[in-house]
Amino acid sequence: MDATRRPPGLDHPMVPKLMRLYSQAHVWVYQKTGGRLGNKWRVGAAFPRGVPVLLLTTIGRKSGQPKTTPLLYLADGERIIIVGSQGGMRKHPQWYLNLTQNADVTVQTGSRVRQMRARIADAQEHAALWPRLVALYADFATYQAWTDRAIPVVILDPTP
Repeated sequence: MDATRRPPGLDHPMVPKLMRLYSQAHVWVYQKTGGRLGNKWRVGAAFPRGVPVLLLTTIGRKSGQPKTTPLLYLADGERIIIVGSQGGMRKHPQWYLNLTQNADVTVQTGSRVRQMRARIADAQEHAALWPRLVALYADFATYQAWTDRAIPVVILDPTP
């Protein structure tokens, strides 16, 4: 981790709360518009061209209730690749922890909703996918530099 580059406010207790509020608003807009609004992220390295956004619904590992999160993604044929970066936070995102307990997820890309099965990329897959993910959104590399944890790459496979 490059502690000299880690933003000092990143560990403030309000940051996860603000991220959660932003995510809830993003999900609401995305769902209400069938993905016409909120389907591109144009912040940081994504400006101005934008990076595609999907909605991932997992089942809460404690609550048993559906939890929906907006995430950047890389389309890879019928597969979808997502990243558990959480902006370089020190802990894995809740959606990631949820899918480690229940790999069956729902994914919305634009107006298309489908069932998929999540799996964590193994070391070889991670090594192959990481450069493509950084090419998609260069800030992923920055987030990795800000944290000691290995940022996971998750592969979403279509279910039959």
